[in-house]
Amino acid sequence: MASNRRPTLADVAREVGVSAKTVSRVLNEDGPASAQTREQVLAAVAKLGFQPNLMARNIRVGGPDTTIGLVIPDLANPFFGAVARAIEDTVRDRGLTLLMGSSADDPDRERALTDKFLARRVSILIVVPSVGADHSHLKSHRTAGLPVIFLDRPGVGLATDSIVSSNRTGAHDGVTHLITHGHRRIGFVGDLPPKLYTRRERLAGYRSALQEADIPYDRSLLTNAHDQQEAQTATSQLLNLADPPTALFAGNNIMALGIVAELARTKRKDVAVVAFDDVPLAEALEPALTVVAQNPKEIGRIAAITALARLDGDRSRANTITVPTQLTIRGSGELPVPALQEGDM
Repeated sequence: MASNRRPTLADVAREVGVSAKTVSRVLNEDGPASAQTREQVLAAVAKLGFQPNLMARNIRVGGPDTTIGLVIPDLANPFFGAVARAIEDTVRDRGLTLLMGSSADDPDRERALTDKFLARRVSILIVVPSVGADHSHLKSHRTAGLPVIFLDRPGVGLATDSIVSSNRTGAHDGVTHLITHGHRRIGFVGDLPPKLYTRRERLAGYRSALQEADIPYDRSLLTNAHDQQEAQTATSQLLNLADPPTALFAGNNIMALGIVAELARTKRKDVAVVAFDDVPLAEALEPALTVVAQNPKEIGRIAAITALARLDGDRSRANTITVPTQLTIRGSGELPVPALQEGDM
């Protein structure tokens, strides 16, 4: 047998001197075979390193695969990494394996990934919806019993379970915290695209906090970015305004990294910062970063538990479950308004 290809069922059969059908019966435990034949087949499988094609078998017998399909927007974002780990930990005891793919927040790419998972006959499908995606094509699959869970954001065109953070309340709490420390010029560095559910909810929380404090909403203090470098540029633009903000609210962890990088580059330690979502080494920054912390482990755990309940036959009405956020005070959000600007206010 050539060493540069994967061993096949036929290779195992040839090694033992039986038919491929006999090998299949032994591996799938779906037909008669003597104890001696079974032992020889299993020995050949171990010797050759043969891996059964579970996907092909499940399609052939009409059963689901033993996998969960998870579609996330960005494999590099630590938030989604923590969510995926929690899902994996929760389903492991059920013999399910987690498969992941990145949509890059592109609805066409998301559809292609979900189609691949559906073709594989995954047991559960979990999706972080992309802006502009239509999920009505999943209706027939959900009706047929496939658990479909939306994560972090609600989907469109399909009534199913969604697990989200308390985005609006969390942003409101973070901005109110800055206001409590005397800030009235508070910049908002949000994610893109503008119609992104989490961005809209967090901006609404920012605006409601300003309104409660009788602070006018100033569009010049609102900016957007898609990655860390753009967030750094946006921060520079805000701080170079004629009447710059004394505090900044980061719409997510990637925006926070851009803000922190720009403040470090310009050696600015007088600008207060609160970020939505935690970042690695936040406590090691100077000052340490105050955040509105999401709970990705709990989000992933609840998503998995909800999906498993559906898999076990729960046919109750679809729910949206909101996981609370927590304001974590570390220092950057407690910086006071600089004396000169405070006197001018």
